[in-house]
Amino acid sequence: MQAGNNFIVNAVEKVGPAVVRIDTVKRVINPLGGLFGGGPSIQQQQGQGSGFITRSDGVILTNAHVVEGTAEVTVTLPDGRSFNGKVLGADPLTDIAVVRVVAQKLPVAPLGDSSKVRPGEWAIAIGNPLGLDNTVTVGIISAIQRTNAIGEGQRVPYIQTDAAVNPGNSGGPLINDRGQVIGVNTAIRQAPGAGLSFAIPINLGKQIAAQILEKGRASHPYIGVRLQALTPQLAREINATSSECRLPEIDGVVVVEVLKGSPAAKAGLQPCDLIETVGGKAVKNPSEVQVAVDQGKVGQPLMISIKRGSSSRDVTLEPAELRSSE
Repeated sequence: MQAGNNFIVNAVEKVGPAVVRIDTVKRVINPLGGLFGGGPSIQQQQGQGSGFITRSDGVILTNAHVVEGTAEVTVTLPDGRSFNGKVLGADPLTDIAVVRVVAQKLPVAPLGDSSKVRPGEWAIAIGNPLGLDNTVTVGIISAIQRTNAIGEGQRVPYIQTDAAVNPGNSGGPLINDRGQVIGVNTAIRQAPGAGLSFAIPINLGKQIAAQILEKGRASHPYIGVRLQALTPQLAREINATSSECRLPEIDGVVVVEVLKGSPAAKAGLQPCDLIETVGGKAVKNPSEVQVAVDQGKVGQPLMISIKRGSSSRDVTLEPAELRSSE
């Protein structure tokens, strides 16, 4: 092996000992259970994923979908030790969950800074795909800030990579060439030609994990608007068919509906408003608005610049707490 390639080995040696296998047993109600010999009314379903230890006293990060529907899991370290893990909380919106095991002096995965990740850098994924423990795959960072990875309205600016990630990898770390975790791998798109994998940036993972550790759940700001991606073509159609909206023929984000009593309604946002910036960041599509709002804080002023007709104005609103039904 050439000396120049040893950085992958070194990076994996730094993080590998802290990558765990997470086994779940979910209780699933069988609607035909007990009828005409249709088996038990509650069946057990086994699942598996990955996670990584972020604190030596047993705090583990993983995907929410790995631990969905269960409060307890089995956590197995690469050195063979096995622990019962308690799910402290899971956030389906960002797909981050925190599991706790009772232990001391566990190996810890060093965390990096995902805001510094750039396309073209090395990307190394470690996990347990299909039960094959501590599998390492390598690729590069293909893109960052992929807010449209799984359709609109996502609150995660995913890191896209071509390192192979399979379902059992979910919740495992994506690491850089220095052996720092930059993302949480999540197997969300089985692409026809493969080569498309996504990871939740570690800075977002840390933020959500801190909220779960503190309050048992994640907190998401909510402003109460329904948005539509605007294109010149759509603007022409709207202008021709609606007397209410006069929209410029550009690419942007238009407010379609403002929910009654919402922070947006209180601040005076209206349908047909074009949203140009949120919290000082320019936004080009509804997902970017969603991600920018999510970087604000509940109850703290958030500045939004809008274009209404020919005039531009700044509106300040205070996001409310998103309840799970909203």
